[in-house]
Amino acid sequence: MGKQSLERQLADNEAQAKGIRLRVSPQKLNLVAGLIRGKSAEAALKDLTFSKRAIARDVKKVLQSAIANAENNHQLDVDQLYVAEAHVGKALVMKRFRARGRGRASGIVKPFSNITIVVREREEQA
Repeated sequence: MGKQSLERQLADNEAQAKGIRLRVSPQKLNLVAGLIRGKSAEAALKDLTFSKRAIARDVKKVLQSAIANAENNHQLDVDQLYVAEAHVGKALVMKRFRARGRGRASGIVKPFSNITIVVREREEQA
């Protein structure tokens, strides 16, 4: 009596990977996601490798996972893959405080975010 398996949400020429609870604000992560949207998988990996942003390492891991999912689980050609979608969402927010003068306190928010990367195989140009 297991759980019913769901229909595949992606097309047959797509694969995805998710990175959850990345310790960066969604606004900063979206800048890195915008860097790779629409690019070929190989070019996106190169851009993330040489990016100065620290979160680019984690995004690169998620992209490599999506490429591996495409190759191993869906038998897609790695050379034909490109980043079709890269969306960023909010996750939890840790709330902390900093002690201030006269017995007061001010708030500090430490946001987390999620990223979903969908890679798609290009159709052959005839």
